[in-house]
Amino acid sequence: MVNKLKIVMMAIWMPWCLTMAAKDYAVTDFGAVADGTTLNTRTIQHAIDYIHRQGGGRLVFAPGKYLTGTIYLKSNVTLHLEGGATLLGSTNPWDYDKNPIVNWMSMIFAVRQHHVGITGKGTIDGQGFKTANNMVDYINRGLFEDPLKLGRPYEGNRPMNVYFRECEHVTIKDITLRDPASWNQTYDQCKDLCVDGITVDSKSYWNNDGIDIVDCDGVVLRNANIDAAEDVFCFQSHSADHFCQNVVVENCVGRSSANGLKFGTVSRGGFRNFKISNITIFDTYRSAITFAAVDGALIENIEVDGVRSINTGNVIFLRIGDRWSNGKQPTMRHIAIKNVYAEIPATKPDAGYNYEGPIEDLPRNISPASIVGLPDHKIQDVTLQNIEIVSPGGGNPHYAFRGTTAKELDSIPEMRKAYPEFSQFKELPAWGLYLRHAEGITLDNVRFRAVRPDYRPALVADDVPGICLKGVSYEEPAAKGKKQVVLYKSTEKK
Repeated sequence: MVNKLKIVMMAIWMPWCLTMAAKDYAVTDFGAVADGTTLNTRTIQHAIDYIHRQGGGRLVFAPGKYLTGTIYLKSNVTLHLEGGATLLGSTNPWDYDKNPIVNWMSMIFAVRQHHVGITGKGTIDGQGFKTANNMVDYINRGLFEDPLKLGRPYEGNRPMNVYFRECEHVTIKDITLRDPASWNQTYDQCKDLCVDGITVDSKSYWNNDGIDIVDCDGVVLRNANIDAAEDVFCFQSHSADHFCQNVVVENCVGRSSANGLKFGTVSRGGFRNFKISNITIFDTYRSAITFAAVDGALIENIEVDGVRSINTGNVIFLRIGDRWSNGKQPTMRHIAIKNVYAEIPATKPDAGYNYEGPIEDLPRNISPASIVGLPDHKIQDVTLQNIEIVSPGGGNPHYAFRGTTAKELDSIPEMRKAYPEFSQFKELPAWGLYLRHAEGITLDNVRFRAVRPDYRPALVADDVPGICLKGVSYEEPAAKGKKQVVLYKSTEKK
C-alpha cells in the first residue's frame, strides 16, 4: 500500500502558487515594439537585466505581438503577459541559443535562478512549425549539422518555448503556450515549482510534449488543459543521482497522440511521493497512465485517484525494463490506482491529429491494460481499486492468436531492452488485464466489460504470487460459463 502519511505531509508543505507584490515595468518603456515583425530580443533582455539589478519586479507586456529569439530570465523577475499579449517566437532558427548547460534550444531560458515566473492571460507562441521547417531547409543546404532522422531535426536542435533548469521558487500561472518546434516546456531539476491554470496547444510538429517535469523536487501542477502531439503530462528522470519527487497533480485535462500521464521514458534516478487526482484523458493514442522504469529507476509511493479515460488506446501500463540500466536495479513498488473509468475504442483514438501516432504492427488484437515486470525485477505492491474498464472486445483468433497454455504463455517475449509501450508485446492473451512478473497485486472492486465477444479471457496472471481478487467482475456478451481468469505460475490470496 502507498505510504499515505508521506502523501498527506507532502500536500501540507507543498507551496501554494502565490504571486508576490512587485514593481511593474512596461516592456514598451524599454523600446519594445508590439507589431509582430520587429525583433525585440535585445530589448527584452535589457529590460530583464535592468529589473534584476533593481532587485526584481514584473516585466509587463500589454496587448500586442512581441517577436523575439532567446531570452534569459533572471532572479526575482517575472514575465507578465496581459490578455491579448503574445510573446512570438522568431521563425529564424539562428535567433535561438543552444544553451551549453542543457544542450537544448529555447525561446525562454532560466538557468540557476530563483523566484522567477511567467504569469498572465497572454500567450507564448513559438511558431514552431515554421521554425522547424526552416531548420530542415538549413540542414538540407548544409548550413546546420543534424542527422535529420525521419526527416526532422533532433529535438535539441529545435527551440522549446520554455526551459527552466536548476531554478528555485518558480511560478507559471494562467498563460497559454502554443506551437513549439520541440517539447513545449521543460522544468529540469527545479525546486518549489508551481504550474497553475495553464492552457497548452502543442500539436503543430513532432515531439510536441505538453509539459516535461524532470528531476524536480516539490511540484504543484493543477488546473491545466493540454492538447499535445506527444505525451501530455510527462515526468522524467534524466540523472541517476536525482529524483522527481514530492509532486501534486490535480484537476487537469489532457489529449494526446501519445500518452496522457507518463513517468519516463527516460528513467535513470526515479519518481517518488506523488499524489495525482481528478485527471481526464481523452482522444489519446497510447496509455492514459504509463509508469516506465526501464533505465534503472526507483518508482515508489505513487497514488493516482480519479481518472476518466475516454477514447484512449489503453488505460494502464506499468512496466519494468532494462534498457539503459547499466547494472542499476529497476524498482517499482507501492502504487495505488483508484477510481478510474476507462473506455477503450476499437478504432484509432487520435485520428485527425496533424501528427498521429504510428500505425501499430499488425496483425494485432486490442491490447489489455498490463502490469509487466521482469523475472528478476518484479513490480511490487500495486492496488487497483474501484476501476471500470470498457474494452471493445472483438479479439479474433483467426486474425491473431495468443493462447493460454504453458507453452504459449512462456513464448511471450520479455523484451527487456525495448522502448516501453503498451503494444510492445504485439499480441497478449487477455482482453482486460495482463499481469506478469509481479507480486502483492490487489484488485478491489474492479469491473471488466467487453462490448463484443472475445476469444481471450479477461484476466491472465503469469508469475504473480499472492494476487488478491476482491469484488472483481467480468462482463462479456455470449460468454456464459467461460473461464475469465487464468493463473499461470501464480497463486490467489484468499
